[in-house]
Amino acid sequence: MINTNKSTKLARVSDLLQVISPEPRLQILLAIGSGEACVCHLEARLGYRQAYISQQLMALREAGLLDSRRDGKFIFYRLVKPGILELLQKTAQIAGVTMVEAKPAEHKKQCACPQCAPAVSNSLLIEHAR
Repeated sequence: MINTNKSTKLARVSDLLQVISPEPRLQILLAIGSGEACVCHLEARLGYRQAYISQQLMALREAGLLDSRRDGKFIFYRLVKPGILELLQKTAQIAGVTMVEAKPAEHKKQCACPQCAPAVSNSLLIEHAR
């Protein structure tokens, strides 16, 4: 006879791994890291379209991995379970990949969110002053 309680627990682990396994979702989790990020920041950093990022964020939220907060017209996402970063780090080690190699590359597109806009404004002022 199969112990359904044990099977259900393993199914939860399997479900979690399936949710985070698509590479764009891994990139999003790594981009958010221990801080928070808005969709426009993720779009600028990862190079995916806003609609695609929103779909991936929805799947991660439904899995209980992300939480969000609104700041005006911007929604910022953060990890609910920061232990996921440790899981990704350990998994990368097993795969023979360092986290530096696994982190998404920075794209040059500028983000207009309140967290990034001051940095963008300051860098434009510095460029303009030269």
